[in-house]
Amino acid sequence: MKRLLVFSLALMTIVGGFLFANGESEAPQADDGLIVVGYAQVGAESDWRTANTESFKSMFTEANGYKLIFDDAQQKQENQIKAIRNFIQQDVDYIVVAPVVETGWETVLGEAKAAGIPVILSDRQMKLSDDSLYTAWVGGNFLKEGQDGVKWLNDYLKKNGRDQEDLNVVLLQGTIGSSAQVGRTQGITEGLDANPHLHLLAKQTGEFTQAKGQEVMESFLKAYPDIDIVFAENDNMAFGAIDAIKAVGKVPGKDIIIVSFDAVHEAFNKMIAGELNCAVECNPLHGPRVAEIIQKLEKGQKVDKIQYVVEKVFDQENAAEVLPTRKY
Repeated sequence: MKRLLVFSLALMTIVGGFLFANGESEAPQADDGLIVVGYAQVGAESDWRTANTESFKSMFTEANGYKLIFDDAQQKQENQIKAIRNFIQQDVDYIVVAPVVETGWETVLGEAKAAGIPVILSDRQMKLSDDSLYTAWVGGNFLKEGQDGVKWLNDYLKKNGRDQEDLNVVLLQGTIGSSAQVGRTQGITEGLDANPHLHLLAKQTGEFTQAKGQEVMESFLKAYPDIDIVFAENDNMAFGAIDAIKAVGKVPGKDIIIVSFDAVHEAFNKMIAGELNCAVECNPLHGPRVAEIIQKLEKGQKVDKIQYVVEKVFDQENAAEVLPTRKY
């Protein structure tokens, strides 16, 4: 393992986690035995992302046998690529990446492979010509999430005697090109296409942020006065949409049905208040699952390439009951 470092030519002292040579010989030494993990995070664009980051920071601690080097890419792929190269230069034991977008990773992951550093993908996926460039992926089934959202809507409309109504839909998409956006958009649009009573008027990215979600929803409301349903590909964009709907004098959750994704704590509050109708879960607590993969690799065991986390669907009927059990 990279953690077993031998220095036979010069005395090395450790100051603040960095090594410095002072020019004298000494017997070979090993480091502190911690597993060094570099994590290239997307950013902090949403409540979900904050919970995801906290899951890693609380898991990969010295008390648990790890040293975590954390990097916030601020929604920019070039920052993540730079972070990965810095991790390689620092000779970390494992690299974890939550990729901003799906494409453009071949070169830097090839560099990690050449350096012998396993790469684990978290949350979002990558489109690669060579799957051996990463060891495993942990995250949600984004396509199924989109499908689950439409299934909930169809069941809700039938239950309320509205399944034969012609209804107008708008879609607030996430960051274009991210696997969460690609999968959810596919699941939603295919589901809408299968129901002749649901008409998709427009779709546009809200970049997974509340401010942008509100801005795009405001433009939708101006262009389309008869919106019946909003799909927001994360909760924060749904919160922005709720504010925009209130601003034009309509009642979110009643005048306009809102389906969102992630199911963070505040989404449950919104459902209990009647402002959000449904939240499809995307579980952000990936830290323990990634740690489990690393421990298996440390023991020389094989790990599954694709590992989905367990996810559910929540709505106004079960939100109050479930909220006390939520960890994010």
